[in-house]
Amino acid sequence: MLVFRDSILGLVASIQIFVNDLVRVGDWIEMPAHGVDGDVISVTLTTIKVQNWDRTISTVPSYCVISESFRNWRGMQESDGRRLKRSIAIDVHSVQFCSREQIERFRRFSLLKDYIASKLVEVEAYNKKYGIDTSELINGRRLTNLGTFRAYLSEYLRRHPGINEDMTLMVRQLPPSAEGLPIEIYVFSLDKQWENYEALQADIFDHVLSVVGEFDLRVFQGPTGLVMAGIGSRAAA
Repeated sequence: MLVFRDSILGLVASIQIFVNDLVRVGDWIEMPAHGVDGDVISVTLTTIKVQNWDRTISTVPSYCVISESFRNWRGMQESDGRRLKRSIAIDVHSVQFCSREQIERFRRFSLLKDYIASKLVEVEAYNKKYGIDTSELINGRRLTNLGTFRAYLSEYLRRHPGINEDMTLMVRQLPPSAEGLPIEIYVFSLDKQWENYEALQADIFDHVLSVVGEFDLRVFQGPTGLVMAGIGSRAAA
């Protein structure tokens, strides 16, 4: 029986693969345990052959698809968009309430005019309703440079021609850590082709990193060798 073990397992697996439509030729699958990441080029009774992105060929037993976990990207390829999920870390020491000067400057940003106008009305109505003394910064509600930055990014993404606005689109905070406060962009690109998807993602974050300073925010990054060398030279002096 041991002689026919692989054939029997392969036959059972092939039936399940076919009935459940788990894998087809042309699917992009990932099986990290087997070093597989690429397009399926053949499915036989006993084996599945995959051409990896580095152009190497991997062959795995068909029953591995049934007995182990794997990822099939077909759902993404057949959907209306490919998920883009990436964050930048903000230095929490740069987060602040907006001053009058900052608000006036932010008003001039075309993507923020409506947001600033409606938010100021909302904040003023809240503070007036509860009789809040706004002479102290800590009292009541106020606009912050970080909240305004998130609103800017949301509007920027809604108007971006490469983003599917009918799917989930949000800019959110993740839990802060020793590496700063992550602001995550979670959207779906219209173009699912890998090269175009990566180019779109890079273009968006080129813009994000370029405008963050306009909101008086700083991107958090660990000290570089150059910075450490400067600290060392000052300490020595």
